[in-house]
Amino acid sequence: MKARNRIALLPALLLLTLVLPACKSVSSITPGANGPSGGGSTGGGGNGGGTGGGGNTSACSAMSVGQGASLNGFRPFPVDNAWNQDISASSVDANSTSIINFIGPTIGLHADFGSGQFQGSTIGIPYFVTSSQVPVAVQFTAFGSESDPGPMPIPPNALIEGDPNPGTGDRHVLVVDSRSCFLYELYNAVPNGDGTWNAGSAAVWDMQQDEQRPWTWTSADAAGLPIFPGLVRYDEVAAGSINHAIRFTLPQSRAAVVPPASHWAANFSSASAPPMGMRLRLKSTFDISSFSANLQVILTAMKKYGLIMADNGSAMYISGAPDSRWDNNDLHNLGQVPASAFEVVQMNPIYTTANLPQGSAPSITDFTASPASTTLGGQVTLSWSSTGNSYFVVSPAVGGVHGTSVIVAPTQTTTYILTATNQFGRTTASVTVPVN
Repeated sequence: MKARNRIALLPALLLLTLVLPACKSVSSITPGANGPSGGGSTGGGGNGGGTGGGGNTSACSAMSVGQGASLNGFRPFPVDNAWNQDISASSVDANSTSIINFIGPTIGLHADFGSGQFQGSTIGIPYFVTSSQVPVAVQFTAFGSESDPGPMPIPPNALIEGDPNPGTGDRHVLVVDSRSCFLYELYNAVPNGDGTWNAGSAAVWDMQQDEQRPWTWTSADAAGLPIFPGLVRYDEVAAGSINHAIRFTLPQSRAAVVPPASHWAANFSSASAPPMGMRLRLKSTFDISSFSANLQVILTAMKKYGLIMADNGSAMYISGAPDSRWDNNDLHNLGQVPASAFEVVQMNPIYTTANLPQGSAPSITDFTASPASTTLGGQVTLSWSSTGNSYFVVSPAVGGVHGTSVIVAPTQTTTYILTATNQFGRTTASVTVPVN
């Protein structure tokens, strides 16, 4: 269960209104929001589509499409991304023994995924790969000020974590867009009857770069990290290799983060309590020869890439995607691996309120439409110049964008909003395109 304790910060405003009075404007916000903002909309409908420019998406396009589809060898994010780093030779943290003792050295691993259902709910965090879904609006119900604006290509039938009875759980929805190579993740997601979605929070991830969310901002996960790259998937286990770190949870954490985690949900003050983003590594001396071939693949990844703490939850629970091919009895054998078989990888830096990095939000120097107006059915190129940005989102009708331009086809006079975000905050600019 997600804990969403908030960090006390300066209040900030998030511009999410789609029709603005001025033809062009620019504004910035920095990390903030003393509690949920709620009520923000991430893009309207009925304003035509868009096609992005820039970026090499050929590797993404190799993925199969559908619920739980195979990635066919594609690995999200660059090779130097924290999820993909080989940490088998990294130093052990000086506080490793104290942290393992705090966790509970006899607590065993638990696979929080599998086949079938448990108590009427699918086991694991599902994901959907799309190549054709039209972006839809997402209305925020809690943490809109720390969420990325949409729209987002969320299918109306995308599985929610816990389906068919998600209840009051985290209700994550994960969607990979193989066209643009963007990842969209929702927390506490609820579908609406018109194809749009409500969500407590949402994050957009450019899978072609090492994106860092603004410091202190959450994502669809408590640590401010993406969820999808840390899931154990059956297709990669069957292929014989997991080439990334694995997401896991612990019940207690302190008010600190290890990058690229950006947000904490502290519920314990001890220095031995783990910070969000902490990485555990299965000791190289731990004998895995008695485990099944599938479990050896999982355990080998824990030795090479480790586990990354991403949320408060049950102790030593690792995350994966549901799949009918999992053998639940075999997965249960992971419980034979105790926490004492792990060590904490050196954590440097560790950020708290005392030493969070400081810097400037992106600068948008220009956001224009060419032609400046159009007729029904006409196309318009939106172009912009920006410095210091990490990723872009264009609303409405577009979503995540690579490069510095996108083609849209508005069906009515529309105000487009460009959002540029980096680790220090967010800047928005707008331009109105009249449709004659």
